Order: sequence, then C-alpha cells, then structure tokens
Amino acid sequence: MFRILANKYLLTAVAFVVWTLYFDQNDYMTLQQRQKELNGVKDNITYLNTEIARMNSERNALLSDPAKLEQYARENYRMKHEGEDVYVIEDGSNGSIAQ
Repeated sequence: MFRILANKYLLTAVAFVVWTLYFDQNDYMTLQQRQKELNGVKDNITYLNTEIARMNSERNALLSDPAKLEQYARENYRMKHEGEDVYVIEDGSNGSIAQ
C-alpha cells in the first residue's frame, strides 16, 4: 500500500489535479463564475435583439402610418394642435405621468 502511495507518477498526477482545481489561474470556481457571466451576457444579447426588433417594428409603423406618428408625438413630446389645451396629470405613487 505504501509503495502505491509513494509512486512518483501518482503523486505528480495528484499534485497536478489539486493545482489545477484550486490554485491555477483557471481553477474550477473561476470557470464556473465565467460560465455564469457568459450566460448573463447571452441573456442580455437575447433581450437586446428583441428590443431591436420591437423598435424596428415601431419605427416602421411610425414611418408608414401618420396616425401612429401623431399619437407618438402627442404622447412622448406633448405636441398639440392649435387651440388645444393639454393637461398633464402626475401619478403620485411612482412619479410617472398619465395623460
């Protein structure tokens, strides 16, 4: 039994595994953390791609439909027709503006 434990190849292999798992720059915990960050970045890319698609469809709707363009201008830039009065009512709970 002692002869197997004193084998230099076995000791070298065990030392290598321990070094790789715990002390190396690319140890197991660091790899797991990087994998978690990579998954977060992939989720962010997916979200941003959906937002780009949504914004492109909104842009196309604004460019093709004058009624949508007028609605967008009224809601976001508070534009109004001549002689119209616009009342802005602020919601006290979260500071958003209701029109």
